[in-house]
Amino acid sequence: MNILIVDDEASFRQHLKHWFERKGYQVMETESGNAAIELVRQNIFEVVLLDIILPDIDGIEVLKYIKQWYPNIQAIIMTGNATVENAIASMKLGAYDYLVKPFDLEELSILVERANELTQLRRESEILHHEKIRQSRFEEFVGQSKHTKQVLELVEKVAPTNSTVLITGETGTGKELIARAIYRKSLRRDKPFTVVNCSALQDTLLESEMFGYEKGAFTGALKNKRGLVEVANTGTLFLDEIGDVSSEFQIKFLRFLENGEYRPLGGTHVLRSNVRIIAATNRDLKQLMQEGKFREDLFYRLNVFNIHLLPLRERKEDIPVLIDHCLQKICYLLNKCVKSCSPEALQILQNYDWPGNVRELENVLERAVILSDGKEITVNDLPADLKEHARDESIGNDNSLKSMERKHILSVLKEANWNKTHAARILGITKKTLYHKMRMYNIDF
Repeated sequence: MNILIVDDEASFRQHLKHWFERKGYQVMETESGNAAIELVRQNIFEVVLLDIILPDIDGIEVLKYIKQWYPNIQAIIMTGNATVENAIASMKLGAYDYLVKPFDLEELSILVERANELTQLRRESEILHHEKIRQSRFEEFVGQSKHTKQVLELVEKVAPTNSTVLITGETGTGKELIARAIYRKSLRRDKPFTVVNCSALQDTLLESEMFGYEKGAFTGALKNKRGLVEVANTGTLFLDEIGDVSSEFQIKFLRFLENGEYRPLGGTHVLRSNVRIIAATNRDLKQLMQEGKFREDLFYRLNVFNIHLLPLRERKEDIPVLIDHCLQKICYLLNKCVKSCSPEALQILQNYDWPGNVRELENVLERAVILSDGKEITVNDLPADLKEHARDESIGNDNSLKSMERKHILSVLKEANWNKTHAARILGITKKTLYHKMRMYNIDF
């Protein structure tokens, strides 16, 4: 702890200084208010012990300065001329406490310890607050395309409501970013935001995670467990990959969506939870409905307000903005300073179709930042498949039969979501022939 003692009595200052130095504290001292202000400017203090009567300006003026410019510093007022007015004035200005001389040094030590704890708590809170702001800036859904602007307008309109939102789009397009943006702008932003990855949990496990269970509900249920719908009560529940849940879970979740009621596994009492539901999927729920794999009634319950995110290949004007945004985040995390891409590297990144969307772009940029020896990403820092794609694109400009076939195969593979069996069926060739052509045209498996 660093302490500043401000008092016009030299012997008293020295006595306090020796007292706190014996306790292991770093102590500075001065007799004047102006000198105290200068010391506060140039040093870091947790606690200031401040006399009111000083030879130049009074301690109240020093206290005003400290609280205006360094509000985390705790000031303890010391005075031999106590008045009710001074006590009230100092406490109103934010003094931690007010002591009348003579006082017990042990009592002062206890106050100093408590004041220091408050200083540390406030500094930690401030650090966390700034870190939260910085991280939330990296979590923004950014872009300059017409589509991105329309998406952000939809977020602004739906966020203040309690409506259920369904976010659709390919993997890596930023569905969770949109969900978090809705949450941050909602009336529930001070309540929990709980994420459930539906595709990562088996059916029975997903039900127990969502709705909880009672002790003895199944082998291994040794105590009651709260479900996520209870944990998220009054907040927001984000269900990622909702298209992957089973028909059995769909029925149980539909009941919860209808009235907020649920029953833990093994439980006999019906419970209620007030949560806002935001769901996301990379699958075509209408197609799943036609195949009998997704309930129509659940779809309409979820699809109250739909936000569809286009793949990056359909909004390429967002790529330069995303590159700048991702580089800031990556450099912050890796403690490097790579500020931009060379024109040649940028052209390759803009011309690529990004089957993995923004997530793939971010991974490519992270690798490039690690490899980069300067403040700019060059072509040499990019993965071989991107450079090969760029070469193929330039060769393909001559409309040769091979380049057209390669483009067609790539197009069908993307349309089939890289399902080789399905793609081969569309192309009218065997799966073996498709693999041969993919090797021939250097298409990643």
